[in-house]
Amino acid sequence: MSVTSFDGSASARSGNLILDHYDQVGRAIGGIVDDIGPARDDAAAFKPGFRLPELDDDLRRFFAAATVEWHELGGYGEHRLHLMDLTGNPGTGTTKTFPSLLMVARAVEYIRRYDESITIFSPTSANKGTALRDAVLRAIDAGLVTPEQLRVVIIAPASCRSKLRDSRLSQDPTLRALNPMFLYTGQESEQVKAVGREFVDMYATEASKHLDTRLWYSLELSNYLVADTARAFFEQRALPDGGAGRVHAHAVSSAFGLLGYHEGRAALERAGLADEGARPESLLVQHLGTPDMVLNLAHGDFSRDGMPAYELRDGLYHQSADPRFPQVTSDPGEVLDPTFYTHRPVTSPAMNELIRRYGGNGIVVSGEECRERYEGLRDRLSGTGCALPADPATLREQSLVMGLTGVMNAVDRGLIGGTGKDIVVHGSGAYATSDYQPLEHFTEISGPQDIASALYGRA
Repeated sequence: MSVTSFDGSASARSGNLILDHYDQVGRAIGGIVDDIGPARDDAAAFKPGFRLPELDDDLRRFFAAATVEWHELGGYGEHRLHLMDLTGNPGTGTTKTFPSLLMVARAVEYIRRYDESITIFSPTSANKGTALRDAVLRAIDAGLVTPEQLRVVIIAPASCRSKLRDSRLSQDPTLRALNPMFLYTGQESEQVKAVGREFVDMYATEASKHLDTRLWYSLELSNYLVADTARAFFEQRALPDGGAGRVHAHAVSSAFGLLGYHEGRAALERAGLADEGARPESLLVQHLGTPDMVLNLAHGDFSRDGMPAYELRDGLYHQSADPRFPQVTSDPGEVLDPTFYTHRPVTSPAMNELIRRYGGNGIVVSGEECRERYEGLRDRLSGTGCALPADPATLREQSLVMGLTGVMNAVDRGLIGGTGKDIVVHGSGAYATSDYQPLEHFTEISGPQDIASALYGRA
């Protein structure tokens, strides 16, 4: 497949998702947030605002990691498979690169405008935290800020430790002290969100005073929607509307990426650059550990009572009553990837409405189904930036394998209607043990008081 530049003369199949669409992303912000200015009055509710800095050579170097590629993966059934590869940054291996870079850029603009330092604080299952740490380090290396002006504090569940990465931010003693990594040791992984929110509510004013910084609790949907609008802008150039319809498939926990894509698509439609009648359908792909969005889409609530009954035969669980759920699994509650840990996501109503309006469906996959597809997927992805390792046991990020397995199962089970459709799989994550060094330096915590003590010695 040839690669062309964004000169308007041909479809483009690679580029920089942020730099190539910087102005479009900036304009899309107004459709997502009511006020682009900062929130400075309440320490616990601080936000740097959504103003983006003017591009210069240092910023272009900072944004260089925001690469994107489009690949054709051949046919499946009566449809055509495409991959939007969002994993090109070797520092992250996931799509969280793009919102993290934009969030840090917004922080840089605030620091320059108000001459105040910022500490980004975020709970994460793994990938958001890795990407924020990578973006902060890139900003320091690009000379956009000093290490004291911009810091990042991350809290992740201990169950996701193997997915967390070492970097100079943790290897260098000075940077490590400024940018600590906390591991939450509680039983429920998702509680990192509650612990993080509680820390900010209880200690933001005190922490900001002791550390001489603004504390930015960054776990907010709009922070991610903005960057993900660019997926629609890139698609418009890589594969313009046409043919018998289109489906966008994404392995999701809360579907931030798909919601952002639809925001970008809506911006194109408002500008008269795309037809709302050709808006793609959406396919949500989840695992059995947290099938909440699929359950809510199908039944209107999050109750696991909506799951089909499984029968244990020959050491595996089987069902054939509901095509949305795995036909075979080793465990009806299987956690295929701990990154997908969100129960009862608040984004479900918005995603349900998009599917109601524009079409789509949801499907849940199992480890057994992914393993059955693995070699075939490895062949399809060979030669792309998402090549899979020979040994599936070394794969640490399952998003892409889940997404492709879900698409193929959905086609086989008639969950994707029509014929001749372009199915675009968002390559949101794919990395193996050989792609990174595991994080070595971290502090275990069990609650918000532990974070305060570790950050500034509070008794």
